[in-house]
Amino acid sequence: MVHAIRIHKPGGPEALQWDEIEVGAPGPGQIRLRHTAVGLNFIDVYHRTGLYPQPLPFIPGMEGAGVVEAVGPNVTSLKIGDRVAYAGSIGSYAEARLIQADRVVKLPAGITDQQAAAMMLQGMTVRYLIREVYPVKAGDTILIHAAAGGVGLILCQWANALGATVIGTVSSEEKAALARANGCHHPIIYTHEDFQKRVVEITQGKKLPVVYDSIGRDTFNQSLDCLRPRGLLALFGQASGTVPPVDLNILAQKGSLSITRPTLQTFIATADDLKTTAEDLFDVVLGGKVKISVNQTYPLKNAEQAHRDLEARKTTGSTVLTV
Repeated sequence: MVHAIRIHKPGGPEALQWDEIEVGAPGPGQIRLRHTAVGLNFIDVYHRTGLYPQPLPFIPGMEGAGVVEAVGPNVTSLKIGDRVAYAGSIGSYAEARLIQADRVVKLPAGITDQQAAAMMLQGMTVRYLIREVYPVKAGDTILIHAAAGGVGLILCQWANALGATVIGTVSSEEKAALARANGCHHPIIYTHEDFQKRVVEITQGKKLPVVYDSIGRDTFNQSLDCLRPRGLLALFGQASGTVPPVDLNILAQKGSLSITRPTLQTFIATADDLKTTAEDLFDVVLGGKVKISVNQTYPLKNAEQAHRDLEARKTTGSTVLTV
């Protein structure tokens, strides 16, 4: 019998229940995937708590990697035994699942299953942030919050490879050292100093063209104050809570600023978009420009503890649930 983590009622980490489930044969356009590794992301917390409501009961998790066990009718792009990975399709906290064949990508030989599970959602998020939301170029100075997190470490490396100067916020000396080792030129320990004032000092008053903010409520106002006129705040998460209602006139007062609230699903909505995004990510990893650090692993059945550690900010880099 196949097991999965299911949520029957939104709540704390204890809402993650280890259940037996049935996974049938794949239908038209589907594959049956046996997971070997599953990624842990903060969006999983939003789903668990009900911030992003899901029909109950449901299996959380937005990314995974594994081996194709069976293919359904009309699937010609994959075969049994192929190693594949995906992000953006809820239901990965399971030993096996059904998934549409056009929502997975084949894994290159040089990328392990754990690397793939750790990087698909976070790495493809970074790709749309720095290639499409605001195309980072050599000479730019940018700010990334949570620079020692999974997205943060990838973004620091990738932006550094593009020739940008990277400023990042972190919560401790240990995380500052980790961010610095991954391409962050100016880690700011926000528990010790005002990050907005440090940004002004580092840029000699010029401020920034873009801030990448996954924290939300606690950083929103100061993030705006880090931007130069016509700058962009890319708000792609809300780890500290939802941003309260904002009078949009403040954007004019602070210099004709812009705000965007992007999500990965929009940028990989088609099979072609998914393929292009994943291939860009695989290229920078295989080329050594971005290293994927799996800093924590937990057995899938121990997802409750993984969530507790993630919310307590005890984790760094990427975390994988092993199957």
